[in-house]
Amino acid sequence: MVQESQDRQFQDVQSTSPSTVSPAAEPLGEVQQVVRQVAQGCQGNPEALLDLLRLLEGLHREICEQEFRPALPDTRRALYSFLREIEAEGGWPYIPRMRLKTLLAHLEAQASELSETTPD
Repeated sequence: MVQESQDRQFQDVQSTSPSTVSPAAEPLGEVQQVVRQVAQGCQGNPEALLDLLRLLEGLHREICEQEFRPALPDTRRALYSFLREIEAEGGWPYIPRMRLKTLLAHLEAQASELSETTPD
């Protein structure tokens, strides 16, 4: 379900009018496809998936600090215009971390499902 939502968001970005299509749209589609293939290859391996998530988080931080921030407009008017555009197109990118309580609740739910399906 989350993946479907992300697909729709990416497709919305790709389906903007030709004058506003990002020059990075095509390579981003390729990156998205590769990341999904790697994630599918890690299916059932939480350590590998965690490594992938850590890599993506690190890339996110690196791109923000080394590429995005220096590229921000340097005048107040241009920055305001840019911020309005960001909000109109879906807001700031964010990579949330799973909270420990959520992880434990998920594990408890799996354990109870397993105990219900296991014959006595």
